[in-house]
Amino acid sequence: MEAIKIYTVYLSNGVEGMAALIIAIAALQATYYALRLFFSRPQAPEEKKTELRLQMGRWLSLALEFELAADILRTAIAPTWDEIGKLAAIVVLRTLLNYFLEREIRTSEKAA
Repeated sequence: MEAIKIYTVYLSNGVEGMAALIIAIAALQATYYALRLFFSRPQAPEEKKTELRLQMGRWLSLALEFELAADILRTAIAPTWDEIGKLAAIVVLRTLLNYFLEREIRTSEKAA
Protein backbone atom coordinates (compact mmCIF):
# COMPACT_ATOMS: atom_id res chain seq x y z
CA MET A 1 0.00 0.00 0.00
CA GLU A 2 2.86 2.38 0.79
CA ALA A 3 4.37 1.81 -2.67
CA ILE A 4 1.06 2.76 -4.29
CA LYS A 5 1.00 6.00 -2.29
CA ILE A 6 4.54 6.84 -3.38
CA TYR A 7 3.79 6.13 -7.05
CA THR A 8 0.59 8.16 -6.84
CA VAL A 9 2.52 11.13 -5.45
CA TYR A 10 5.02 10.86 -8.32
CA LEU A 11 2.18 10.52 -10.81
CA SER A 12 0.35 13.56 -9.44
CA ASN A 13 3.56 15.60 -9.52
CA GLY A 14 4.11 14.48 -13.12
CA VAL A 15 0.57 15.46 -14.12
CA GLU A 16 1.00 18.83 -12.42
CA GLY A 17 4.33 19.25 -14.22
CA MET A 18 2.57 18.60 -17.52
CA ALA A 19 0.05 21.33 -16.68
CA ALA A 20 2.90 23.74 -16.01
CA LEU A 21 4.56 22.72 -19.27
CA ILE A 22 1.32 23.27 -21.20
CA ILE A 23 0.95 26.74 -19.67
CA ALA A 24 4.58 27.62 -20.40
CA ILE A 25 4.37 26.49 -24.03
CA ALA A 26 1.04 28.27 -24.49
CA ALA A 27 2.46 31.48 -23.04
CA LEU A 28 5.54 31.30 -25.25
CA GLN A 29 3.46 30.54 -28.33
CA ALA A 30 1.00 33.36 -27.55
CA THR A 31 3.86 35.79 -26.93
CA TYR A 32 5.51 34.86 -30.22
CA TYR A 33 2.32 35.30 -32.24
CA ALA A 34 1.34 38.46 -30.35
CA LEU A 35 4.70 40.02 -31.15
CA ARG A 36 4.31 39.02 -34.81
CA LEU A 37 0.87 40.62 -34.87
CA PHE A 38 2.13 43.71 -33.08
CA PHE A 39 4.97 44.30 -35.52
CA SER A 40 3.07 43.29 -38.67
CA ARG A 41 2.49 45.79 -41.44
CA PRO A 42 -0.31 46.82 -41.86
CA GLN A 43 -2.08 46.47 -38.53
CA ALA A 44 -3.34 42.93 -37.91
CA PRO A 45 -7.10 42.44 -38.24
CA GLU A 46 -9.13 41.98 -35.07
CA GLU A 47 -9.98 38.39 -36.07
CA LYS A 48 -6.33 37.35 -35.77
CA LYS A 49 -6.11 38.86 -32.30
CA THR A 50 -9.29 37.08 -31.28
CA GLU A 51 -8.00 33.78 -32.65
CA LEU A 52 -4.79 34.20 -30.65
CA ARG A 53 -6.80 34.84 -27.50
CA LEU A 54 -9.02 31.82 -28.16
CA GLN A 55 -6.02 29.58 -28.76
CA MET A 56 -4.49 30.66 -25.46
CA GLY A 57 -7.83 30.04 -23.75
CA ARG A 58 -8.00 26.51 -25.12
CA TRP A 59 -4.51 25.73 -23.82
CA LEU A 60 -5.36 27.16 -20.39
CA SER A 61 -8.54 25.09 -20.29
CA LEU A 62 -6.50 21.95 -20.97
CA ALA A 63 -3.99 22.91 -18.28
CA LEU A 64 -6.83 23.38 -15.78
CA GLU A 65 -7.97 19.82 -16.50
CA PHE A 66 -4.46 18.52 -15.80
CA GLU A 67 -4.29 20.50 -12.55
CA LEU A 68 -7.62 19.08 -11.45
CA ALA A 69 -6.44 15.55 -12.24
CA ALA A 70 -3.30 16.11 -10.14
CA ASP A 71 -5.40 17.34 -7.21
CA ILE A 72 -7.68 14.30 -7.45
CA LEU A 73 -4.69 11.96 -7.49
CA ARG A 74 -3.21 13.64 -4.42
CA THR A 75 -6.45 13.39 -2.51
CA ALA A 76 -7.01 9.76 -3.54
CA ILE A 77 -4.12 8.75 -1.28
CA ALA A 78 -5.69 8.15 2.14
CA PRO A 79 -7.77 11.33 2.20
CA THR A 80 -8.74 13.12 5.37
CA TRP A 81 -11.96 15.12 5.65
CA ASP A 82 -9.89 18.29 5.51
CA GLU A 83 -8.27 17.20 2.21
CA ILE A 84 -11.64 16.18 0.79
CA GLY A 85 -13.06 19.61 1.68
CA LYS A 86 -10.11 21.35 0.05
CA LEU A 87 -10.47 19.18 -3.05
CA ALA A 88 -14.18 20.00 -3.25
CA ALA A 89 -13.40 23.72 -3.12
CA ILE A 90 -10.67 23.34 -5.75
CA VAL A 91 -12.96 21.30 -8.00
CA VAL A 92 -15.70 23.91 -7.78
CA LEU A 93 -13.32 26.81 -8.48
CA ARG A 94 -11.52 25.13 -11.36
CA THR A 95 -14.75 23.85 -12.86
CA LEU A 96 -16.22 27.36 -12.74
CA LEU A 97 -13.06 28.81 -14.28
CA ASN A 98 -13.13 26.20 -17.01
CA TYR A 99 -16.85 26.69 -17.62
CA PHE A 100 -16.54 30.44 -18.08
CA LEU A 101 -13.41 30.05 -20.18
CA GLU A 102 -15.15 27.54 -22.47
CA ARG A 103 -18.22 29.77 -22.67
CA GLU A 104 -16.04 32.73 -23.67
CA ILE A 105 -14.34 30.59 -26.31
CA ARG A 106 -17.67 29.41 -27.76
CA THR A 107 -19.08 32.94 -27.77
CA SER A 108 -16.01 34.32 -29.50
CA GLU A 109 -15.95 31.51 -32.05
CA LYS A 110 -19.59 32.17 -32.98
CA ALA A 111 -18.89 35.89 -33.34
CA ALA A 112 -15.88 35.26 -35.59
